[in-house]
Amino acid sequence: MGGGKGRSKVRKLGLIGGMSWVSTAMYYEQINKGIARRVGGVGNAHLLIESFDFAPVAQMQAEERWDTLAALLAASAQRLQQAGAEGLLLCSNTMHKVYDEIAAATEIPILHIGDVTAAKMVQDGVRRAGLIGTRFTMNEAFYRDRIEQHGIAITTPDPAMMKEIDRIIYEELTRGTISRVSQRTLKTCLTIMGQARNQAVILGCTELVMLVDPVANVIPVYDTTALHCRAAAAWIMGEEPQAAPQVALAAVGRR
Repeated sequence: MGGGKGRSKVRKLGLIGGMSWVSTAMYYEQINKGIARRVGGVGNAHLLIESFDFAPVAQMQAEERWDTLAALLAASAQRLQQAGAEGLLLCSNTMHKVYDEIAAATEIPILHIGDVTAAKMVQDGVRRAGLIGTRFTMNEAFYRDRIEQHGIAITTPDPAMMKEIDRIIYEELTRGTISRVSQRTLKTCLTIMGQARNQAVILGCTELVMLVDPVANVIPVYDTTALHCRAAAAWIMGEEPQAAPQVALAAVGRR
C-alpha cells in the first residue's frame, strides 16, 4: 500500500462475498474509500476476499438448505482466518441468518450488519422502522430480532409488496439490472411505510441502494451496506466504536 498517515493500527479484514458480486463490489469500493479518506495519499485497505458463485447459493436459499450454507460460509471464514484475516465481514444481509454458525467456526471477530444499523438508528432516535429486503430477511426473526433488541419496533410491507421486492432483488439487482419500474415500486413502498407511522426504512438487502437514494426520500433511509462499510473502515484503522458497546467487533470463540 502507498504512504499515508496514522497507519500503525491498521488491521487486515476478510470479506465473505459473492452474494451477490454486485454488493461485494460496493463493499470493496466503500471500504477502500473510507480508508483513503483517513490515511490520504494512495492508501487503501488491506482486504482478503473470498467470493462465492451466487447461483448455487441462491438455489440453496430457495431450497431452505441453511445447514449446508452455514457449513460453506463457516469454512470460508476459517480459510480467511488461516490466510491472515484479523476480522471478518459478511457482505450480505440475508446470509446473516447463519451468522452464529460462522462466528462459532472462527476465533477472529465478525461484525454484524444488524448491530451497526441499529446502533446508528438508536443514535438518531429512531424507535419504529420499516424493513425491506429478501423474503428471508423480511419474514424471519434472525434479522428483525437483532434490530428489535435495541428497542426499535420493526414493520414489514404487505405480502404482495414483499413478494415483488424479493423478485426484484433476485431477478434484477443481483444481476446488476436497474429498472425504472422497480424504482417506482420501491418509492411507493417507502411512501406507504412513511404513512404507516414508521420513522425510517431499513434497506435490509445490500443491493437495494441501487434503486433507493437514501438522501432524496420523504422518510429517512438507512443504507445497511454503507453503515457496515463505515464500521469496517473504522475497525481496520483501530478506531473505537462511536455507538453502543455491542457494535464493537467482539471475538466469538469456538462453541
